Amino acid sequence: MLRKIRIALEIIFFVFITLLFLDFTGIIKTYFAWMAKIQLLPAILAVNVVVVIALLLLTFLFGRIYCSIVCPLGAFQDAISHIRGKFKQNRFHFSPEKRILRCIVLVAFIILLVAGFGSIAGLIEPYSAYGRIASNIFAPVYQLGNDFLAYIAERLNSYAFYHTHYVWLKSVITLSVAILTTIVVGLLAVRNGRTYCNTVCPVGTLLGFVSRFSLFKISIDTTKCNSCKLCAKNCKSSCINSDTHEIDYSRCVVCMNCTGKCHKNAIQYKFMPLIKKTKIEKKKTTLEEKIKTDAEASRRTFLTMAGTVAVAATIKAQKKNVDGGLAAIKNKEIPRRKTKLVPPGALSAAHLAQHCTACQLCITECPNQVLHPSSGLSTLMQPEMQFQEGACRPECTRCSHVCPTGAIRPITRAEKSSIQLGHAVWISKNCLINTDGITCGNCARHCPNGAIQMMVKNPTDDYSPKIPVVDTTRCIGCGMCESVCPARPFSAIYVEGHLVHKHI
Repeated sequence: MLRKIRIALEIIFFVFITLLFLDFTGIIKTYFAWMAKIQLLPAILAVNVVVVIALLLLTFLFGRIYCSIVCPLGAFQDAISHIRGKFKQNRFHFSPEKRILRCIVLVAFIILLVAGFGSIAGLIEPYSAYGRIASNIFAPVYQLGNDFLAYIAERLNSYAFYHTHYVWLKSVITLSVAILTTIVVGLLAVRNGRTYCNTVCPVGTLLGFVSRFSLFKISIDTTKCNSCKLCAKNCKSSCINSDTHEIDYSRCVVCMNCTGKCHKNAIQYKFMPLIKKTKIEKKKTTLEEKIKTDAEASRRTFLTMAGTVAVAATIKAQKKNVDGGLAAIKNKEIPRRKTKLVPPGALSAAHLAQHCTACQLCITECPNQVLHPSSGLSTLMQPEMQFQEGACRPECTRCSHVCPTGAIRPITRAEKSSIQLGHAVWISKNCLINTDGITCGNCARHCPNGAIQMMVKNPTDDYSPKIPVVDTTRCIGCGMCESVCPARPFSAIYVEGHLVHKHI
């Protein structure tokens, strides 16, 4: 019964966390964004003391149930492992803990976080890693399915589904990292279940230290055990040594697979307060066993290395825009900003870089496709603002309300309208007035704050054309002017970011 309850909860968390990254309506995030905010690392970065203490207390009481219920990457591994189990049953076996490797990874992870390289540390953090998989691999497939249903609905005169504008490839780097993560985690899950959780994952290592002292544990009754080894053969954490009847509680994720397979009821999940392990004299390892162990370690190392260097080739989607079906229009190029733009609520570029793990949730939530993954090393895959697809509308605050780490603080619509992310800069050589002799005025007409006015180029000439003039004290850096500017390939007006956001 406990196993069925665990699996049901794991499925619920996995489905709705996945939908957080797929849903383009915002409905799922309204009700289930809290599932992202109770992930351990995002809660730590957001200084959410209540959640952190609750998760540590939960682990101290019941073991690593966080890893087997709440963590989406853990559920992803279980799904892959379950499919593999349909073809090969009883395939697991006990393997010793790689304690030194786990500690090295955890220390390096903490150093990166403290040094402000949250996006680099987020490469191995489970929630952020799965977020990139969901947003870069699953989301395009989900969107394609929606568009297909919308196509069918249109033929039936139905509005149950509708087409939406979607950028299929937002970043080659982010997609490559997502594919690489899927390959590595997938291969490890196929080979030996939860290897990633118990060897690489820093969250698993941290919770594993606490779970050593948990009050409820899996226990083996040696008087009932007939040494069939079914428990070890079905332990996806490879933490049950059936020869010595010992369990490594730092790696046990309380999946209950062992209790479900034991026909003698020799394995139970029960209250075991601070009971010391019984000292059992270990058998000497034979030469054949040592060779077998070394061979398994070598194969595991090979799979990890192969997964690290194998990145699937990606095809860059190219859109062809046409004007009236006749004249081809050049795509806009990203302007060379001295300071990159970060989302409203981020407070500053430094604050975002220090707290963001690049989970991509804010990027998938942005309705106007303004947020894109950064390609800079220090801010790798963290959100930055680009205005080729649209502008950051003053009334939209959706990204600030879904960020689980506190990298983007929640703001109201009134606050959004007064936050100055940057200021518009006019480039005269790109403007149509100088390239084609045409007065446009698009930037001034669409500016929501009235920060751009059209002024005559030459006051002494009665027929002088008008050029845009920017009032930087009123400009909030929303990018509307840059988005609607018809100049190609570079806009005649673009937004230069501020290192620290201001209020006007």
